[in-house]
Amino acid sequence: MKRLLSLLVALTVVLAATGAMAADFPAKNVKLIVPFSAGGGTDAVARSLASVAEKYLGQPVVIINKTGGSGAVGMTEGAMSKKDGYTVTMVTREIAWLFQMGLAQVKPSDFDAIALVNEDPAIVLVRPDSEFQSVEKLIESAKADSGSVKFASTAKPNFYLLALELNQNVTFNQIPYNGAAEAIPAVMGGHVDFTMVNPGEAISQIQAKQLKALGVCSDARLAGLPEVPTMTELGYPIVTGTWRGLAVPKGTPENVKSTLEEAFAKAVADPEFQGFMDKRKLGIRYMDSKDFTSFMEKDVKGLTAIVEAVKKQQGK
Repeated sequence: MKRLLSLLVALTVVLAATGAMAADFPAKNVKLIVPFSAGGGTDAVARSLASVAEKYLGQPVVIINKTGGSGAVGMTEGAMSKKDGYTVTMVTREIAWLFQMGLAQVKPSDFDAIALVNEDPAIVLVRPDSEFQSVEKLIESAKADSGSVKFASTAKPNFYLLALELNQNVTFNQIPYNGAAEAIPAVMGGHVDFTMVNPGEAISQIQAKQLKALGVCSDARLAGLPEVPTMTELGYPIVTGTWRGLAVPKGTPENVKSTLEEAFAKAVADPEFQGFMDKRKLGIRYMDSKDFTSFMEKDVKGLTAIVEAVKKQQGK
């Protein structure tokens, strides 16, 4: 009886301490895990947002780049981190399909959503002096010699490319890189023929005429790149892209999540962040925790058909 009483007292003390810590949140640095390498679009969004969010959280937000597995390494670490709010993860669209492909265990339900902050279409890019001066030429060459056209993949499998391959019944040679920060130089250096990234990830190279945009996978032309036709205009009805948001491990205390959600909502609306995103041609799309949760669940279902088609192609 005495032992049971002692255990109950100890448990009460621990719970009280945990509650006090949550009430004081944040009392130290907050880590933001970025599952791709420094220099890419996900990293750029995260760094700008973290810098602005600091003034609303009252504590530094430190970026931690954890690369590998098309984002799986970083997002897995984030999901398995302590449930105290001091480790936030920038989750990307990869989390909606990695587990469906059997390439990772981590999935959206391993997290509590905080906010969606960004959404961007994919854009097809080649070198200005490339032999492939149109999407049509890329497709024709790949059909004539399957796997001969080299694609710099920011994640493998790459769902931007898969949408094109399935639509045109063609196969490209996917060469994996750790995000756009590595894929873009590969195209510029002539190591691969083309890539598909978000406009904001390559806007400086496009403006400097180091890369040429052939088509954008959106419903309408982009205001920042009005001369680039949509893939639909070119005869390829493909609308695809990525999204990026913030999440914490499942089971994080409600008041901690509320504090983070409020701070990051203010950061997204802040003129400094808005100005950065506009300058880099990165799209802002905000959703609160509830809507972001539903958004991820819907995207998982939407990608299932593509995943099944890929598995069928691979004979799985």
